[in-house]
Amino acid sequence: MKIIIDRQKVNTRAQFANLASVGGLILLLASVVIPLFLPGWISFSSILFVIGLGSAMIGIYFANRWVRKPRPEESLDKALKSLDDHYHIYHYPSLPCDHILLTPAGLIALEVVNLNGSFSYRQGHWKEAMTIGRALRYIVEERVGDPVAFSQGITAELGRLVGRELGGEAKIPIKALTVFTHPAVELEIEGPSIPVCRVEKLRKQMGLSADRLTPNVYERLSSYLERMTKG
Repeated sequence: MKIIIDRQKVNTRAQFANLASVGGLILLLASVVIPLFLPGWISFSSILFVIGLGSAMIGIYFANRWVRKPRPEESLDKALKSLDDHYHIYHYPSLPCDHILLTPAGLIALEVVNLNGSFSYRQGHWKEAMTIGRALRYIVEERVGDPVAFSQGITAELGRLVGRELGGEAKIPIKALTVFTHPAVELEIEGPSIPVCRVEKLRKQMGLSADRLTPNVYERLSSYLERMTKG
C-alpha cells in the first residue's frame, strides 16, 4: 500500500499543541507567583490565570489529537499494511476528510475516533458510557460525532470535488466508514446505516459494490489526491 501524508501539517499542529500546553502552564505559574511579590497586581494575575488555563486546555486537546501515540494514521497504516500498491491512503489532505483510501473500485472516506471507553449505537443514536475519568477528560478530548451525518456529508462533498476535478467524466463510488482506533475501546453496534468498526476489522468493511475504475480515471484520482495532500 502506498502511504501519502501531509507531514508538515502534522508537525505544525504538534508544535502548536506543545507550545500552547507549555505556554499555558507558564502563565498559570505566573498567575500564582506574581501576587506573592506584587500584591497590587491581583487583577492582572486573574487575567493571566484565565488565559493560561484556556491555553493549557487547548494545548492538551491538540496534543490528544496530534501528539498522543498511536496516532490515527499509524493505526490505519498498520491495519492496512498488507494491501498491495493499487491501494493508496492519503492522510490529512486539504479536503473535508482527514483520511481517504483510494481503491481499484473507488474511494473510502475514513472518520477516525481515537477514544478509550464504551460506545453503543442503537436505533440511530450514539451513547457513550461516561466514567469519572472520561468526564474529567471530556473537555480536552475529541467527541464521537454522528456517523450517519458524516457519511452523508462527506460522500456528497467528496463526490462534488472529485466530479469537478474529473470534469464529469466518471461517477466515482465513495463509501464512508467510522473507525475506532483505540485498543481498549468497546463497541456495541446494532443496525447502523453505515459501517462502524474497530480498526482491526477495517479490511472486512472495505468492500465497494462497483466495477474497477478505468486506468485513466484511477491515475487522475491518484494524482489529484496526492496533490491535495502534498500541497
